[in-house]
Amino acid sequence: MKPGQGHAIFTAECSHSFHFQCITSNVRHGNQICPVCRAKWKEIPFQTSPQPEISLERARTNPPRSYWPHYDALLSSLRRSSSHLESSIARNSSPLPLVDPPSVFDDDEFVDPEPLLHADVASAPPHSMGMLGVTTYPEIPDVSQSAVHKDFAVLIHLKAPRAEGHPNSQGDCLVTRNSRAPVDLVTVLDVSGSMAGTKLALLKRAMGFVIQHLGPSDRLSVIAFSSSARRLFPLLKMTDSGRREALQAVNSLTCNGGTNIADALMKGAQVMTNRRSKNPVNSIILLSDGQDTYTLNNLYGTNSDTGYQSLLPASMRRGSGALHIPVHTFGFGSDHDAIAMHSISESSGGTFSFIEAEGVIQDAFAQCIGGLLSVVVQDLQMEVECEDPTLELRSIISGSYKNSLKHNRRGGIIEVGDLYAEEERDFLVTLDIPVARKDAMNLLRMKCIYKDPVSKNAVTMDEASFVTIGRPILAEQKEVSMEVDKQRNRLRAAEAMAAAKAAADRGELAVAVGVVEHARKQLAETASARAGDWLCVGLDAELREMQLRMANRPTYEASGRAYVLSGLSSHSWQRATARGDSTESTSLVLAYKTPYMVQMINRSQNMASGSSQPSLRQARSFPSPPRPR
Repeated sequence: MKPGQGHAIFTAECSHSFHFQCITSNVRHGNQICPVCRAKWKEIPFQTSPQPEISLERARTNPPRSYWPHYDALLSSLRRSSSHLESSIARNSSPLPLVDPPSVFDDDEFVDPEPLLHADVASAPPHSMGMLGVTTYPEIPDVSQSAVHKDFAVLIHLKAPRAEGHPNSQGDCLVTRNSRAPVDLVTVLDVSGSMAGTKLALLKRAMGFVIQHLGPSDRLSVIAFSSSARRLFPLLKMTDSGRREALQAVNSLTCNGGTNIADALMKGAQVMTNRRSKNPVNSIILLSDGQDTYTLNNLYGTNSDTGYQSLLPASMRRGSGALHIPVHTFGFGSDHDAIAMHSISESSGGTFSFIEAEGVIQDAFAQCIGGLLSVVVQDLQMEVECEDPTLELRSIISGSYKNSLKHNRRGGIIEVGDLYAEEERDFLVTLDIPVARKDAMNLLRMKCIYKDPVSKNAVTMDEASFVTIGRPILAEQKEVSMEVDKQRNRLRAAEAMAAAKAAADRGELAVAVGVVEHARKQLAETASARAGDWLCVGLDAELREMQLRMANRPTYEASGRAYVLSGLSSHSWQRATARGDSTESTSLVLAYKTPYMVQMINRSQNMASGSSQPSLRQARSFPSPPRPR
């Protein structure tokens, strides 16, 4: 250890150097992998136990011989691990001149009338192939004519079409003209004082990955914020010149000041609302490692739900009738405000990811843009109608997706929104089955309406798609559909997560752990769990991880709450979020990843390591059980 600009420096056996305080925090959370090269460390700080922590002051005056600087080695290694384009810009980057921002952000670069060919590897799959898939599963296939079945469940399973030129097993992507819907992306990045050092270096590398994987028809704008927010550049097309400008701006970032999330989101919303032209897909990515030090304390006081809602501009909230721009939030480290970040994402229709280990930030971004760069369905609305005149709907269970029942309860609507290529959704509809003197009964009819984001054509699927059950005089006793059972398990697990979080937030950690333990026991007794279904395996692994993170108050505050909220975000939207080890190939928490997300994560990990890594398994909503050999 030597002086390192006021910070003790730790150099690992792989030769990469880090702030000693940052890396020991990572190790205490069980992370023993280099954030830069992903090598597994054999020697880690304070591996032996017990051993008191060494203060930074003592480290400066009495350094162990195995720790030596300099932090520039980290920056150098980060630049080497990036592409040639990013490296050349990083070497020649200089601070951008400060200019007065315009009052109206209507200086965006115009979009192409027809999307250009995405000929680089950055571009995602081309135009979608096929139609939206709709499959239904009644709870049981038959109900006796003389029987009444209350709360009879029907599972409606949706699967988005795959995309033309979808990556094959070798990772190759055949790209054709009009390959996919171009994206308008605004990244809102925290550069407050707490982001200094390794965090900022890894954030720059992650942004370099994003920039390199946007195509020439995509547009990007970056907002940097600390005590106030500023736009680094307007929405620019990611052509070669656009990428150079974006990389130069990102590499010029420095850290200081507080955390003003509200001002940052207001700037991001302004970029979107003031656009002169628009791409079909729109999104905001927000990353922060700290608590909002302005809006919440000044207006509402700490932990106010009203205050959290105020961080998101009113025009961007779901149901406002204005913009429909999801904000995908990323809580970085143990000090971010997980409740605020989850509230922002939930209010806008985005997801919340928890980046616990600093080195995972690029993988988390890769997973997110893997979805955004593969949108094949937009504004999906599904209508459900009772077919038999004696039937009425009791409920539609759709998580965070808005649904409504007609006044006569004969039908309902689910507003699903956008789907990524091969993304899946499952919704449960319940109704009461009355006595009937017939051999069969048509229960439900479905109709789907959505927009193709590439052709911009409206698509209506209203062919005769009925859910039918048999009505024999005496039905045989049959087990509940495995598909219905699995989705009930998912819903019960999510309910348990929410209940456990509520108890933990009240300070009742023992109650919270008990709620999760009860949910695990219930799960283990179900038919799908007994059959070894991997959905149940993943749910149990996630619940067990939550139990561990609720063991005591410090652990819950540092990581437990964020882990649970990220899980709730994932299950309520049925969309992948990053949390814990979920981006690693060995993780059991693989819920909702699409094939293109998996490919992007693998690309990120291979780029970071500089060599091939084990591929992350592709998953349905959850991975399938292994085939017998």
